[in-house]
Amino acid sequence: MKNSNLFTEKIECWEDWGRVYQSIPAFERLAAFIMEKENLPKAKITHLTPGTNAVFRAGEYVLKIYAPKESGMDQTDSRRTELFAAEHAEKAGVSTPSVVAAGEIEDTYSFAYMIMRYVRGKELGQVLKDSNEEEQFWLGRQLKRLTNAMNMPCAPFNNIQVISDPDRSKRWKSYSEAFRDDRAAYLKEHDFGEFVFTHGDLCADNILVEEHGKQSELMIIDFADSVLAPECYEPSLIAFEYRQYPAFLRGFWEGEDLELAAGQVFHGILIHDFGGDIVRSAFQGATGFERVKELYEQILGMPFFSKL
Repeated sequence: MKNSNLFTEKIECWEDWGRVYQSIPAFERLAAFIMEKENLPKAKITHLTPGTNAVFRAGEYVLKIYAPKESGMDQTDSRRTELFAAEHAEKAGVSTPSVVAAGEIEDTYSFAYMIMRYVRGKELGQVLKDSNEEEQFWLGRQLKRLTNAMNMPCAPFNNIQVISDPDRSKRWKSYSEAFRDDRAAYLKEHDFGEFVFTHGDLCADNILVEEHGKQSELMIIDFADSVLAPECYEPSLIAFEYRQYPAFLRGFWEGEDLELAAGQVFHGILIHDFGGDIVRSAFQGATGFERVKELYEQILGMPFFSKL
């Protein structure tokens, strides 16, 4: 049976969704209906770290409601991706919140949703700020262990083509035409190697640290950006995201050749969906680069790689 009074906000474009997706008043009735439908305890919804979709805490659960197609962003692949990723991570022995329910509600709009167990943990970014170098190093080693477990070949689980899809070059549009041409030629000519499962966005908000006595364990959350990609894809974002924590990066790349690691970061960031934005934020004047070689030289000059 279709409802028509649980969600009353107007969604006709992405700006509309951006205006309401964090609004508790806008979603509380819809959230209550979903929890009741799934036979889960009633609970007031509260805010969690915002992302692309509407994400709230409801008691001991996390409720994610995906943007409807009227927003201009079809989230069908995102939900399918997250469900696949949860199963993949579990098989790989990677700790991630368990999915307890998933479905769709026909209201004013068609809302897909997913419910996971709430995890009590601190975001990795905050933990790193409060940690000494030895602790940061150990956390880096843990993340490397988890990425090694996750980044394995698997069956296709969405329709994303990380290298050939022209939409994934949009974040490079502000760069010089010469650079964009050189990047396009490099992508066409270079062999990026075997494709594996990648989380795609291992930023500090998407990694939680659970404390078990004196031991800490990392838990990975939010697999909405997971893709099949070359192995270089995952560590490229990590190098930029945690560049202010060299001890953490030493742990991540312990025992590996740093020159090879720098090349890995270079290749990964060239094809990363967020690559253009990340590079522009990291390097002053990046949009004026004319050759991809200039980007590689800048990566070699990053504090972690500069001793090469």
